[in-house]
Amino acid sequence: MDSVSKQRVLLATRNAGKVRELVRLLADESVEVVSLADFPHAPDTVEDGATMADNAAKKAREASLATGLLTVADDSGLEVDFLAGAPGVMSNRFMGRETTEAERNAEILRLLSGVPPERRTCRFRCAVALARDGQLIGSAEDTCEGRLAEGPRGGDGFGYDPLFYLPDRGCTVAELSADEKNAVSHRGKAMRKAVAALRDLLKG
Repeated sequence: MDSVSKQRVLLATRNAGKVRELVRLLADESVEVVSLADFPHAPDTVEDGATMADNAAKKAREASLATGLLTVADDSGLEVDFLAGAPGVMSNRFMGRETTEAERNAEILRLLSGVPPERRTCRFRCAVALARDGQLIGSAEDTCEGRLAEGPRGGDGFGYDPLFYLPDRGCTVAELSADEKNAVSHRGKAMRKAVAALRDLLKG
């Protein structure tokens, strides 16, 4: 148990929102979750993969090599059916890296202006990878189905959460509490699969 209590797990991101989500998912484990914000000299991975799974694996491998830690990495994005699956793997770089989340959301709404609710179907997709010493040792993927709202709603979450409407709940992801979001979100579902594998690795 002592060795497990000292185990540090790196989440290969500088996104504080993602770190908070993983900390909640690992709340019953004796691990310390750190992020790339704790390693300012670690290089940023060039996310040039053809799929989210490719990007997650590359980030996990490179960050584990740079830090020497067991690493969890994810890549996720929004797939809008009316836009033939865009922005998809380009979600974090939609309209360029210098644009803000609000600007990206506004452009998505502009592209779907006048599109009726039944044609505003979309999904969040998340791919997660686990790596140690530069080697991929696990992966997981999941989705969350929804619909594009006609305007941003809610002050929680990040990214496209204010636009992602959940018909069965009658609200956007940004209107959910953190625990509610983890229960239904693409990242929460994919991370739970990865955390199950992570627990086995930590015990080993």
